Amino acid sequence: MQRLVRDIRHAWPWLLATALLCLAASMVLGLTLGAVPVRLAGLPAWLFGTADQQTQLILSQLRLPRVLLAAVVGALLAVCGSATQGLFRNTLADPSLIGVSAGAAAGASCVIVLLDQVQWSLWGLSLVSLGAFGGGLLVVMAVYRLARGASGTSVTTMLLAGMAFSFLAGALTNLLEFIADNHMLRRISLWRMGGLEGADLPRVALLAVVAAAVFLVLQRQHRALNALLLGESEARHLGVNVRNLQRTVIFCVALGMGVTVAAAGTIAFIGLVVPHMVRMLMGPDHRYLLPLSACVGALLLVLADTLARTLMAPTELPVGLVTAFIGAPVFISLLRRRAYGGIGP
Repeated sequence: MQRLVRDIRHAWPWLLATALLCLAASMVLGLTLGAVPVRLAGLPAWLFGTADQQTQLILSQLRLPRVLLAAVVGALLAVCGSATQGLFRNTLADPSLIGVSAGAAAGASCVIVLLDQVQWSLWGLSLVSLGAFGGGLLVVMAVYRLARGASGTSVTTMLLAGMAFSFLAGALTNLLEFIADNHMLRRISLWRMGGLEGADLPRVALLAVVAAAVFLVLQRQHRALNALLLGESEARHLGVNVRNLQRTVIFCVALGMGVTVAAAGTIAFIGLVVPHMVRMLMGPDHRYLLPLSACVGALLLVLADTLARTLMAPTELPVGLVTAFIGAPVFISLLRRRAYGGIGP
């Protein structure tokens, strides 16, 4: 066991450096590919501001914000997924288990159907995005209050409450879809499939600040999350304040998932598959799991968004469809590998 831990520590910097290099390469690929291809040799001219006007417009106003948003959203989804799996002590847990995704969908649907004519934005987020964030936050607060008791916060009750409120929010969304007209219905459908077409630099800056804060808070809790994997009683014996840890993780996951769903809609499988893959490779130590998951999550979403923009160009596919088509088979193969004696915690 000690040799395995030592090998992981030695391999960790190389794995992180490799992931960062792959992420940088994927971002360059995302800048060059699209309905209007841009030659790789033209990127230096764009950086120095000497490219033609069309290239400057495409790269500066459209592709650069979109690639950056994909990287930030992917990293945040993967980090929230890692923390959720640590909180529930289950490598098959997903951040949407606490109801934030369903609540966000209901909030966005309410704005689309009930406030269709209102045009308002804040910090680069539209009213639909703010409605999604508010809906997700309300559901998480309700789930947490229901799961909190005199003896602390019950993770099992939280899971069941998240499922119940997810069904309730889903029923509200379906009701709104029933009364919506064709235009509203299409907006709701496209929003629920996820997309990064609304990317701009203010939105990227907002999400980057949130992502940095969430990552730093969770990274500081890596020892407590490792102790929690042994069980709540064992973690308390090791000096961990389990109740405060649960509050911190729930708040960070709710904040991270809320802003990602508000900015990009519902994007499936990144928060589930990426931490699971990294955990199989690196083990359950959150000191290494969280940073590497962030890099791999950013890499996968940048590549998925590039595919979404190029597979049927000039038509763009919703990026949530691409991540679902890629993530589901990958996750099934990982489950088969574990079932037939593959490695993995």
